[in-house]
Amino acid sequence: MTTLKGPGIFLAQFMGDAAPFNSMQSICEWAASIGFKGVQIPSWDARCINLQLAAESKTYADEIKGIVEGCGLSITELSTHLQGQLVAVHPAYDAQFDGFAPAEVHGNSKARTEWAVQQLKYAAKASANLGLNAHATFSGALLWHTMYPWPQRPAGLVETGFTELAKRWLPILNVFDEHGVDLCYEIHPGEDLHDGISYEMFLEKVNNHARACLLYDPSHFVLQCLDYLTYIDYYHERIKMFHVKDAEFNATGKQGVYGGYQNWVDRAGRFRSLGDGQVDFKSIFSKLAAYNYKGWAVMEWECCLKHPEDGAKEGSVFIKDHIIRVTEKAFDDFANTGSDENFNKSILGIH
Repeated sequence: MTTLKGPGIFLAQFMGDAAPFNSMQSICEWAASIGFKGVQIPSWDARCINLQLAAESKTYADEIKGIVEGCGLSITELSTHLQGQLVAVHPAYDAQFDGFAPAEVHGNSKARTEWAVQQLKYAAKASANLGLNAHATFSGALLWHTMYPWPQRPAGLVETGFTELAKRWLPILNVFDEHGVDLCYEIHPGEDLHDGISYEMFLEKVNNHARACLLYDPSHFVLQCLDYLTYIDYYHERIKMFHVKDAEFNATGKQGVYGGYQNWVDRAGRFRSLGDGQVDFKSIFSKLAAYNYKGWAVMEWECCLKHPEDGAKEGSVFIKDHIIRVTEKAFDDFANTGSDENFNKSILGIH
């Protein structure tokens, strides 16, 4: 077994225009000061990293790595959540998702997709240059608007959608394979890969590609009323990343999973700071330790109530306290009597 690495922090929700959140140097110093050991970097934020340059220049990648390590931290992974979303976008969402891409491709879905695909390819090379072996992203969605089966889905619609999604992602997965990096899809509502079954349908379409792995975030499963512990039993071999994020689901007589179009604070299901929600993290950390998870435990803060700086300070301690330092010995070693084949046979009555 392996002791999980951590605590780490995903910087995306903390970057801002005011110090210490406005540069890679200062935000790393802040993260280290409150107990974090690693940072997950949002690759779309120029205050953190120039993704293309990190892919094309090992010297630049080493400079970024040096900034982080100079603060006593490690880079856990890079993230292309926003770019990955744009690999597959249904036209109904074009206007909303244009903001994830540079202005020069707004209003041009073909150019936007090409930009997103290139971004993912840069991320593969940049990850390799930084010495990383896993990367976080979203799958995008062509089918999400048909998630509820009314009006009835035409026969073959889902098959066609997943065939196209796989067609777009397979060349990207191959680039990640060339660079020795696992591409980890965050299973997430709004994506075509939003639960175990949809992931399995995609996996079949990409020929069970070895690099088509998972970012495990239990908060999204709480909001779907999915068994997030058994999920680990099913998919532990594919789980290469872990977002430690809490959530709660409190259905009422007026709303449930779909939330009644309410904002986050008024929804039955909402994200919370670590320890304030309903996720059974003791069981999660135990399962990941038992299954020999070798990656990082990275806090993602998305609480609708608590201030992010308080959530970060508390989250660092929360993760540290949940990481299990795995044992190298069995508790009953003291009673070991030793054995050999003849002794074993004698115990079994085999002569």
